[in-house]
Amino acid sequence: MDPKLTEIWDPEVPVVNPGHKYGDAPSDAIVLFDGTNLDEWKSGPGDATWPIANDFMTVVDKNSVAKGQAGISTKRKFGSVQLHLEWRTPPAVGNGQKRGNSGVFFSDGRYEVQILDNYNNRTYKNGQAASIYKQSPPLVNACRKPEEWQSYDIIYMAPSFNKDGSYLVPPTITVLHNGVLVQNAFKLRGPTKFRGIPEYFVKPHGDGSIHLQNHGNPVSYRNIWVREL
Repeated sequence: MDPKLTEIWDPEVPVVNPGHKYGDAPSDAIVLFDGTNLDEWKSGPGDATWPIANDFMTVVDKNSVAKGQAGISTKRKFGSVQLHLEWRTPPAVGNGQKRGNSGVFFSDGRYEVQILDNYNNRTYKNGQAASIYKQSPPLVNACRKPEEWQSYDIIYMAPSFNKDGSYLVPPTITVLHNGVLVQNAFKLRGPTKFRGIPEYFVKPHGDGSIHLQNHGNPVSYRNIWVREL
């Protein structure tokens, strides 16, 4: 066979300019937080008001003047995405789930990648940092020390559904924690549940917001961007 018969030339692959260094947003990214404002975020029906200082934002104290901000969500809705975000847990206080607890959710709060301080802090392994909460523990623990910046690069692939409401293709999540592969295209069983069996809660849905959780710990975030896939 002539090798030219298996060459594909058109359409040409689109060009995306990568960031200057790891973590910088590429040219086709939607920047969700660059350290200057929360214009892309909301809290419930109102504006997000987490405090910003030194190019990062921090989970607001649930008992502060801004009481009621249980978390913040993107104003835009997304399907399948590549998400980059950087996060930092506060000084180590407490243990287990009480240390630096937060989370990043996809599809209007349905599917959670856990954020937690698991540097010398053991908890149930499907609830530690970089787990798909209550479903899949990370392949390894790649946590840095408290108060050190960490990164997540997450590939979320949205599901499709059968006519009966079950998954035709389940959602999948891939996670790199500090550049280390810790979730490899994990097929979710259903939505994230603290109590209950995920499969029992599967319902058809479309695109949804990305959500950052307020679990009562002052976790900080910076450099958040997303690419639609």
